[in-house]
Amino acid sequence: MPYRGVFAVQPFRRVFAAAAVSEIGTQISYVAVPLVAVVALHASPGDVGVLAGLSTVAFLAIGLPAGAWVDRMRRRWVMVAADLARAVLLGSIPLAWWQGVLSMAQLYTVVLATGAATVFFDIAKLSYLPQAVGRGRLENANAHLVMLDAAGDIGGRGIGGYLAQALSAPVAVGLDALTYLWSAACLLGIRGREPAPAPVPRGRLTHDIRTGLRYVLGHPVLRPILLEGACTNLSIQLTVTMLPVVFIRRLGFSGAALGGFLASGGVGLLAGAMAARRIGGRLGQGRALWGTSLALAPAGLLVPLVGRGPWMWLAGAAWLVTAAKVGIDNVIKVSFRQRITPGNLLGRMNATFRLLLMGALTIGGFLAGLIGDQAGPRAVLWLGAAVPAVSWLLLFFSPLRRMSALPDTAGLPRPAALPDPDRA
Repeated sequence: MPYRGVFAVQPFRRVFAAAAVSEIGTQISYVAVPLVAVVALHASPGDVGVLAGLSTVAFLAIGLPAGAWVDRMRRRWVMVAADLARAVLLGSIPLAWWQGVLSMAQLYTVVLATGAATVFFDIAKLSYLPQAVGRGRLENANAHLVMLDAAGDIGGRGIGGYLAQALSAPVAVGLDALTYLWSAACLLGIRGREPAPAPVPRGRLTHDIRTGLRYVLGHPVLRPILLEGACTNLSIQLTVTMLPVVFIRRLGFSGAALGGFLASGGVGLLAGAMAARRIGGRLGQGRALWGTSLALAPAGLLVPLVGRGPWMWLAGAAWLVTAAKVGIDNVIKVSFRQRITPGNLLGRMNATFRLLLMGALTIGGFLAGLIGDQAGPRAVLWLGAAVPAVSWLLLFFSPLRRMSALPDTAGLPRPAALPDPDRA
């Protein structure tokens, strides 16, 4: 059967359309929800901080059980249900605002519950993609989805700020709710019936979670990929947490300058995603993972030198290169994870990755504040730059060093004592 481009596959076209419109909405709410708190509810800085924490805490609280539940359900219907839940939750904000009853308690509840729905959606999407496009097209499909995320980072937040100013922040959040309805409609239009998951005996949730953890942490390649990815997330969070302090308080730059600097990261992410397949084809995907880290990650050591004049441009270029490395990683690593993991473990594998990667972001935020208070914000930037400059060694001293191509499931040994959880 001849190879067809990924957009020739109807399920992927629908998944991509759903992701495109919901990504715009997500970036709108990224800006608008804090503005609802600050402008409409006169929230304190502490209130806004709690709001930000609640947006990601669900990944830590329910990430692992969500993966086990997703493996027991049809993934497309999980995504549809999550979209509808997010539409209802976010739609309640402008309705309550119009009626004059909006409160911080409601905002907290909406953000927390929306985060929980996002946990299920993200895990289900990553687990559904191999079936939607076939494992041979995963690099192509993931490259387009990562490029979509990068485009959202570049332009979506600017659109959110404009809409919040032109229409008010609660109305902008209401528009985000509509994007999730559109996303659900796109997913409902996918032709073909998704196979039912294998039946699982009741009362095995804890066992299933342990099986997913053992699979990832006992795998000779997934484990170093996970640890290196957690180091990358930690370093990125350290940097982006302290950049506003350095830009505004230490250098006296405007918020627009900070936005432009961070947008360069979106450009780098886009460039890395676009180049990932070509780099993987030329170097071999295994070598590409540690080779690009070795070549590009040290550029991040220039980011802490950000300052006035040419130092701004030098640091901005370094941030772009750092983000390009992340774009390459996201395409190759995610595709490998999806291809090598048995179908009945995809949800738990993705949940394990999401838990630890999001946990690294949480730790990075708290660590940035602690070190920033004790040693100053520049010290945080230097730590954020140093971590990825050495974390590539986790990949180099793994089986990836000897691989040109990333193998399918048969190409690597499965961890010992890991039975098929649906047939044990």
